Amino acid sequence: MSLTGESPFSIAITDDRLSLLKQKLALTTFPDEIDGAAWDYGAPLADIKRLVNYWKDGFDWRKQEAQLNVELPQFTRDIDVDGHGTLNIHYVHKKSEVKGAIPLLFVHGWPGSFFESRKITPLLVEASPDHPSFHVVAISLPGYGFSTAPSKKGFSVPQYAEVSHKLMIALGYDEYVTQGGDWGYRITRKIAHVYGPKHSKAWHTNFPIKREKEGIERMAWFQRLGRGYYAEQSTRPQTLGYNLADSPSGLLAWIYEKLVEWTDNYMWTDDEVLTWISIYYFSRAGPAASIRIYYEGVQAAGGMDLFRQVEHTKIPLGYSYFPKELAIFPRSWTRVPNLVFEAEHDEGGHFAAYEKPELLVGDLRKMFGKGGRAFGVVKDKNGYDA
Repeated sequence: MSLTGESPFSIAITDDRLSLLKQKLALTTFPDEIDGAAWDYGAPLADIKRLVNYWKDGFDWRKQEAQLNVELPQFTRDIDVDGHGTLNIHYVHKKSEVKGAIPLLFVHGWPGSFFESRKITPLLVEASPDHPSFHVVAISLPGYGFSTAPSKKGFSVPQYAEVSHKLMIALGYDEYVTQGGDWGYRITRKIAHVYGPKHSKAWHTNFPIKREKEGIERMAWFQRLGRGYYAEQSTRPQTLGYNLADSPSGLLAWIYEKLVEWTDNYMWTDDEVLTWISIYYFSRAGPAASIRIYYEGVQAAGGMDLFRQVEHTKIPLGYSYFPKELAIFPRSWTRVPNLVFEAEHDEGGHFAAYEKPELLVGDLRKMFGKGGRAFGVVKDKNGYDA
């Protein structure tokens, strides 16, 4: 299929937007804080003050922007979505030099973005006779990063799956495999259900927790102290959106809390945090657009918890378990006939692609490599040179 319609893309935030950001940061009014609060009440005041001041006076966005443009080949193209018109979609597309590389679609969730693919992409495209290689496509979901956002009600998981699938077809990948966590888990599962086995040939996710004791404890903590964001974003996203769109410090605190609490003692640098947050702040549709997926998903599910819905698939499936993930699934969900790969790790959390890229890529290599039960699922593309 022709790549007509694809436009090369480079991140280029205007000086005016950078200047306005610094002005807003300078006008930040910080809240008070209880003595000895630490993380008990949310993101600590000392952390947010440090990050706000560095974002204002020390952080070099131009350096980060340039590095992303060099490391990640980026493009945009128009995708028609049934009932929702045409959306301009941003994506990373890094091709391997290996002729038989496997097309892999990476789908992020919230509060992630295409940025999560930064560390796994060079590993996945790497050529070696010892492991398979992949062509990597990392989509910016509609309303995230530098993709346009839907403007009509009802844009939910099936529509995100449709956009993602149509992007792969437009890139000439009639058959492909997928990887995702968080919303990426829900979206790639829908892709597997709707577009497999003709197009989607296998899927891998890092979303569930397997360990019973640790998983139950982690889930109990999340339900008790970490799930307030879900209630707000799935019921009144517009109200929250005013804060996220107008206040860079508010946006920072909202997401920084998740970066710290959803990971497994990952040592975030201030540059990493602020690059992550800046992608949201400078996003094409604004950060409020990213949280509507919660509302639309819950509405489409009739008020049910989306991540507890069962939707069986038939194509080969792989699970990677990381102990600081947020959800524990019943064994009946994971013990399915099409499960061909499982790996259980001793470290890592919700953002596995960014926290533990070597472990996640290693699992994909085992699942799709020679001897793996998903080896050769894509016709004429087994990951190796002929």
